[in-house]
Amino acid sequence: MEPINEVIRKNFNTLTNRQKMVAQFILEHPQHIAFQKAKEVGELTKTSETTVIRLCYALGYKGFTHLQKEIQSNLLDNGQTDPLEKYRVSTGALSQNSVDLIHHIKEQEIAFIEKNLDALDPNLVQKVIEAILYSKKRCIVGLRSSYAAANWLAFSLNIVKGNTHLYRGEIDDAISLISDMDKESLVIAFSFPRYAQETISFVKAAKKKGAKIIAITDNELSPLGSFADLLIKVYTPSPTGLNGMATMFSLLNVIVSGVASSKWEEVHNRINDYEQTSEQFFPFFKQETD
Repeated sequence: MEPINEVIRKNFNTLTNRQKMVAQFILEHPQHIAFQKAKEVGELTKTSETTVIRLCYALGYKGFTHLQKEIQSNLLDNGQTDPLEKYRVSTGALSQNSVDLIHHIKEQEIAFIEKNLDALDPNLVQKVIEAILYSKKRCIVGLRSSYAAANWLAFSLNIVKGNTHLYRGEIDDAISLISDMDKESLVIAFSFPRYAQETISFVKAAKKKGAKIIAITDNELSPLGSFADLLIKVYTPSPTGLNGMATMFSLLNVIVSGVASSKWEEVHNRINDYEQTSEQFFPFFKQETD
């Protein structure tokens, strides 16, 4: 069976309001579910034992014990120490003269990069790579604080794969882009708090045209979650646009490297063509030597 996070994400909109409360609690506190009885979970979520059990059935589990065993297994598989515990200094302490700013930032970046890369499911990464490789047209969407990551990914995929468009908001004609989409199109969308409504609207419309959606976001229940065919959850210090770029780019590097290595001969030839065209039309500055 799929990981509990994915099961909840795909079924969330079909749940009752009280079941959604329990589902949200499961995502945020899986360790409580692993060792509590259904009645106790009902009390913790201010619902009831009946709601908890009905949620299990709604998600496709045989009962609460079945769901609990899945969560226990997942926790055992990912039982490494949370890298966030490596933090020695809180963000507020940065205002103190005694704080070593460089050391603090180094520890924070390493902790989040380790947390994300350790949590990445290799099977999910492979599905993302294959979706990029076998789509005919790709569109990258990321506005406001997500624009930098979207821009880099579009630039990189155009070098190694090509036919990738970066949606630039008001500069582009969204209707024209979406009208040309079909089942062979791929949309990779970035969305982090505060979630840009335009990104959600673009993805929703692209989904209706049959495009496959890869969501890169902070939570399975973010506004992008219900539209995603594949969802990559990214843990970053908040706000992502200011503090989370190192983590984000390490993740994107995995994806681009995977695409490049999967079709290396094709990529090698494309990079050579790219460099030759660049030299012909946009030559770079060369330092004169004596």
